[in-house]
Amino acid sequence: MNRDAALAGAAVGVVLVALLASVALPGVLADPTEDGPVRPGPVRISEVNIGSDDAQVRGGTVTLSVDTRIEHHGNPTENVTLLVRAVDSESGLVETSRTVDVGTLRDDAETAVTTNVTVERQGGYRIETVLYQDDRRVDESGKTVSGLEALTPAYARSDVRFSETNALPPLSFSVARADAGNNRTTLELAASLTNGGDDRSEDLQVQFVLRQAESNIVAARTTAGVGAIRPGRTATTTARVTVPRDYNYYVDAVLLKDGVVVDSARTAANLDPTKRISVNETETEVELRVEDFEGGGNGGGERPTEAGGEPTDASTPGFGPVVAVVALLASALLARRWTQ
Repeated sequence: MNRDAALAGAAVGVVLVALLASVALPGVLADPTEDGPVRPGPVRISEVNIGSDDAQVRGGTVTLSVDTRIEHHGNPTENVTLLVRAVDSESGLVETSRTVDVGTLRDDAETAVTTNVTVERQGGYRIETVLYQDDRRVDESGKTVSGLEALTPAYARSDVRFSETNALPPLSFSVARADAGNNRTTLELAASLTNGGDDRSEDLQVQFVLRQAESNIVAARTTAGVGAIRPGRTATTTARVTVPRDYNYYVDAVLLKDGVVVDSARTAANLDPTKRISVNETETEVELRVEDFEGGGNGGGERPTEAGGEPTDASTPGFGPVVAVVALLASALLARRWTQ
């Protein structure tokens, strides 16, 4: 047999075997990367930013915007989800949580995922973000926010405040009229307001309340409207009240915007010539400690003594040292008499 003919026949045989195998076992000669499993590319959390929109600040709650940056490289990664939860920093309890379906990540880039979580407007929280791929945790991160009570609700937001300068006090008063016969004094009250914002102020009122210093009884109350104040300007709002003379009063002024308290100020009106009061009082919060009261309500007979001393029975008086010496001498004399 010719050698070339033998080689040709062998080649034909290999081709026939390959064709028969492809028919009998489909996919044997297919590209393994075409239908076979592909390892997904790595994903991770690269950055987390937390912010709040002023419009989302309410009286009892605030909505935080959590912006999570997810970094992806390599082959497409399917079934990516992100869990965002707010954990109370004091109790450790989960306040709220949300799960976002990110889907499939294909590009070698970062993907921004924004999630809104609503929490109470007080205290602080740890915002935790957990990244999953096919329900398997692959990365996590977290940040802490605190002082949420300092955020001003949208309905109470105003750039107008009582002035705080030595030359222009926030509150002042003058005697407009004194009626000795009726024992009354009319005071003219003045509130100084400054607009520190960029817009004209509107819908503002000042409520004045006068309380007698010793009794805390409200002697007078009145409300005055505030005209529009241009940005950076200071305006004065006045009102008159009549109160009994020869008393001292605390004057409280409350700045209101559509019925919501925006700011407050206080001064003292000393109309009593023999006494004076001041508003420079300091209030200190004292933490209640339960152990300070333990055993204090049993009405026991012992009373405390100075350091190093022994407790003394408060219900029965004891014998003094003089009585003890007299008793000892009497016992000795009596014993001597019996021996004689």
